[in-house]
Amino acid sequence: MSNKMDRPLVTVDGRTLMDRPLEPPNFVVDTLISQGLHILAGSPKVGKSWLALWLAVTVAKGEPVWGMSVKQGTTLYLCLEDSVLRIQNRLFEITEDAPDSVHFCTECAPIGQGLEEQVETFLTAHPDTVLVIIDTLQKVRDSKGSAGKAGMYGNDYDDISSIKRIADGFNIAILLVHHLRKLQDSDDPFNDVSGSTGIIGAADTNFILRRKRSGNAATLLVSGRDVEYQELTLQFNDLVWELVERKNSEDIHKAELPKFLFRVVDFMECRTEWVG
Repeated sequence: MSNKMDRPLVTVDGRTLMDRPLEPPNFVVDTLISQGLHILAGSPKVGKSWLALWLAVTVAKGEPVWGMSVKQGTTLYLCLEDSVLRIQNRLFEITEDAPDSVHFCTECAPIGQGLEEQVETFLTAHPDTVLVIIDTLQKVRDSKGSAGKAGMYGNDYDDISSIKRIADGFNIAILLVHHLRKLQDSDDPFNDVSGSTGIIGAADTNFILRRKRSGNAATLLVSGRDVEYQELTLQFNDLVWELVERKNSEDIHKAELPKFLFRVVDFMECRTEWVG
C-alpha cells in the first residue's frame, strides 16, 4: 500500500513563477466579487436575504451592481430559510422580469452528506453558471460544533474549504450567507462573524452588513484576498439595497486625517516664495 507521505512536493522556483503567464482572477462583480468563496455576514433580519436575492437576479440579467459591471451568467440561489411562495412574492417586489437563468432551491443536503455533489451536478448541467448563493451557511452544516479531534476551528475551516474547492474547481463565485455573534468586537467587526476564525480565514472575501434597527441605512464592509478593503454606504429603498457612497482604503485614510492639514497643504501650494 502506497504511503501518501511518500509523494514529493510539487514546487516552482521564483524565476519560473515570475516568467509564467497566469490569468488574473475573474470577477463576477467587478472589483467586488471575484471567483472564489465569500462570506456575507450580518445580524438576523437586517436584509441579507434581500441583498442575496437581488444579487442573484441582477447578475443573471447582466445588469450593473451599484455601477460595477458584472459577468452575466446562470445563478443558483439556495434559499434554505424560505418557501417557494416567499421567494415568488419577493421576486414580484424587486423585478418585473426574472430571467430563466436564475434558479432557486429551498432544500439541499448538508456539507459532506451530498451538498457538494448536488452543486457540482447543477454546475455540470449549467456550465455558464457564475454565481451560487447559499442562504444560510448554518442550514448546510451538521452542527458538529467543537466535537471531534478537529475542534471548532478545524470543523469551521474544513466546511468552508469543502465549498471553496467547488468554487475554485469551476471558476465561479460562491457566496455563503451567515450571521454575526451577539457579543460584538468594537475594534474589528470581522471578528463578529459567528463561529471561529476558521470561517473568515478560509474565505477569499468577507462582507459584513451592519445596519441599525431603527433606520434604512447600512454599511457593507469588504475585506478579501483579491479585492481592496472597501466600505459601502447603502440605503434600503423599496426592498432593494442602493449604493449611497463607496470608499476604498485611500478614501478612508484621507477621512481620518485632520481637516486643517489639507488647509495647510493648500496654503503651501499657493505660496510662490517664503520669508523667514
